[in-house]
Amino acid sequence: MNSALPQSVVRSYAVVAGALVLAAWLHLGTLLLTVLFSFFTLRKLCFRDRRWLSVGAFVIFLFGAFFGFGLFTHQAVVELPRIVAKAVPTVVQYAGNNGINLPITDLDDLKEAAPAMVRQSLGTLGNFAKIATKEFVMLVAGVVIAIGIFVNRFPQVPSQANLYAHYESMIFSRFSAFYESFERVMGAQLIISLVNTVATSIYLLSSSMRVYAGLLIPLTFICGMLPIVGNLISNTLIIGIAFGLVSPSAALGALIFLVVIHKMEYFLNSKVIGSRIRHPMWLTLIGLILGEYLMGIPGVILAPVILSFLKLEGSRYPAC
Repeated sequence: MNSALPQSVVRSYAVVAGALVLAAWLHLGTLLLTVLFSFFTLRKLCFRDRRWLSVGAFVIFLFGAFFGFGLFTHQAVVELPRIVAKAVPTVVQYAGNNGINLPITDLDDLKEAAPAMVRQSLGTLGNFAKIATKEFVMLVAGVVIAIGIFVNRFPQVPSQANLYAHYESMIFSRFSAFYESFERVMGAQLIISLVNTVATSIYLLSSSMRVYAGLLIPLTFICGMLPIVGNLISNTLIIGIAFGLVSPSAALGALIFLVVIHKMEYFLNSKVIGSRIRHPMWLTLIGLILGEYLMGIPGVILAPVILSFLKLEGSRYPAC
């Protein structure tokens, strides 16, 4: 029995692979991710197939999200320097008392090192402005593209009507499957991030760290959308702030709480994500490293989606 895939199927997969390679090569990860997230949100806001009503709700949601992110950014700009100013002397003193060598000895060293790290990462201020402008244009373009795809229905053309229609149908099927993988993975990641944020909020608001809850709660949700590394970032900040601004015992309590929460999340992951899209930890980490190298943060988010797409699509066909 010949189980080889038809050439049209192989070529449709090649188009998807080529689109991903092109997105990485041209640094269009933000654009691709914005299209996927926007289309995902539009589908969730769909009211009985009244698409323009859904678009209106999406625009309102988008303005609300930008406003909320602006407030969070303003608070972060105001609070983070204060947190650093209070935490660094405590950490330096603790390290000195316990014979731990740090690359900084006081706040002045940190003030001198921070601009150097920023310059090394972003270059000049003009380069940073250029990057920010480019990313904003990508966001706007991604939203417009997603709305266009959502509003315009794709015609149901018989796949064998002609060669063009046949390949159009095959390529559309492949991209639909890719989006379904994104919807499945990101939907699960969103639920897990929400649960983690709620649990962390309860802990922060009921502990001596409640004064920093306004900064740490949104940060926990945003970082939670990044697979694996997001939780590491948010947990490190929570424990660091607890250690530097409250006490070592508060940091220990935060560590114990976060360990318990993430152990419970293993069970949640198995229930929400399911066995179909779970991958070995080593494979996920390789995907995250490659994704970050090729596309930056968008690549980190897309890596589990691509792995899920490969697994689900590969499971559809028998081995040759």
